[in-house]
Amino acid sequence: MGFWPVYKRELKSYFYSPIAYVVMLFFILLTGIFFMLFVSDFSMASMNQSPYGGGYNLNITMRVLRPLLGNMSVIMLFILPLITMKPFAEERKSGTMELLFTYPLTDLDIMLGKFLAAFSLFLIMLGLTLVYPLFLYIHSQPETGTLITGYLGLLLLAASFMALGLFISSLTENQIIAAVATFAVLLTFWFINFWSESNQVLRHLSILEHFSSFAEGVIDSRDVVFYLSFILLWLFLTLRVLESKKWRS
Repeated sequence: MGFWPVYKRELKSYFYSPIAYVVMLFFILLTGIFFMLFVSDFSMASMNQSPYGGGYNLNITMRVLRPLLGNMSVIMLFILPLITMKPFAEERKSGTMELLFTYPLTDLDIMLGKFLAAFSLFLIMLGLTLVYPLFLYIHSQPETGTLITGYLGLLLLAASFMALGLFISSLTENQIIAAVATFAVLLTFWFINFWSESNQVLRHLSILEHFSSFAEGVIDSRDVVFYLSFILLWLFLTLRVLESKKWRS
């Protein structure tokens, strides 16, 4: 548990600045808007008034839950770089990175503490969205399996985004550059899906493509392995960056 002091310090630092509140507000606001739109469309469809298909496919899971999960994954693409831009870039800019290396902590402790703090902030954000499926359960019967696998997929997707963001944050002292670069790289992994329709190897690298099975209520071991490998790769590279900076300092 050597990462615990770093974890507590990092998690507190999020809430000492406006960043955590702004990110959570935007995440809840955007997901709430999409949820209301999907529920409204479903309600109109049930009365044969929807411009998007009339009374066809009146399934709350297909019409509300799955689209909501898909839109949440896209919103995360824009929101999460704002969380991961801070951990190392701020330390480097303030000059406290060298001080952190003097503590009786391993590079793994430092990296895990910062990664888990960022992930904990996301867990809080995601937990707040549980009010949406709760609303659906009160008024309808969505598929529990799809809900569970969908949220599991969001957790793996968020961890993947954050592992990459943490790596990029370790490369620069400018938080804006870290956020923009993380978003650009994630966007590239997303658009691979559209650029490589005939190339299965490149298509496999599309980070959001692997989420679709989770949103459909299916846990495919290939998708789980992809996300775990993606996470471990970027965390490993972050460790290598920390090692190089420690020797230089």
